[in-house]
Amino acid sequence: MTSEISWVLQVAPKPGKLDEFTSLMGEMVESTSNEPGAVAYEWFVSDDGSQIHIYERYADSDATLAHLGAFGENFAERFLGAVDPTGFTVYGSPSDALREGLAALGPTYLGPFGGFPHRTTGG
Repeated sequence: MTSEISWVLQVAPKPGKLDEFTSLMGEMVESTSNEPGAVAYEWFVSDDGSQIHIYERYADSDATLAHLGAFGENFAERFLGAVDPTGFTVYGSPSDALREGLAALGPTYLGPFGGFPHRTTGG
């Protein structure tokens, strides 16, 4: 079983805030790309710009907690000023400390059930 933690955070841009949020996204992507333990960090937007899904994957609960600390310190206020969270699903087996750190966001937790871990493709 893998120790990786992943999630999908669903947000809706507040009226007139999509451009501001797009700029913030660039900062957040650059910052997260330098975090040890950050495995995947991908953002998806609907055709009309009304829905954004953020997919994140971390090596383990400790790496995820480190990310949350950096997010809280550097981005949380601007992030929540630009979007409204509409859904949050966490995948894996997060530690109690991580569950406590995510509690304010009201996530749905889904634990391992079957399948196989992520594989990279050769190329």
